[in-house]
Amino acid sequence: MISARTARRAAALGSGVLWWWAVLRLALAPGAGVLEGAVAVGGWGLSVLPVHCVPECRAVGAVRAGRWRRALRTAVRAPAPSSSRSDAGS
Repeated sequence: MISARTARRAAALGSGVLWWWAVLRLALAPGAGVLEGAVAVGGWGLSVLPVHCVPECRAVGAVRAGRWRRALRTAVRAPAPSSSRSDAGS
């Protein structure tokens, strides 16, 4: 029986081969079209996904839940700063 690790590696290798086929076909073959473009763009899109994420509660410097709500409430309740300067004389 195949292990999960081997299956993941085989899937990754197969996807990589498919992506390179699409990119090389787009670059070298005059008849390349929408299918190759979709595979190439889709593979590039997957490559920019953040795969090294951690849950927010474990992230260093993560903003606690409700922080923005409290900041907005404080800003709304605070009186507007009054200006003691008068521009009437200029």
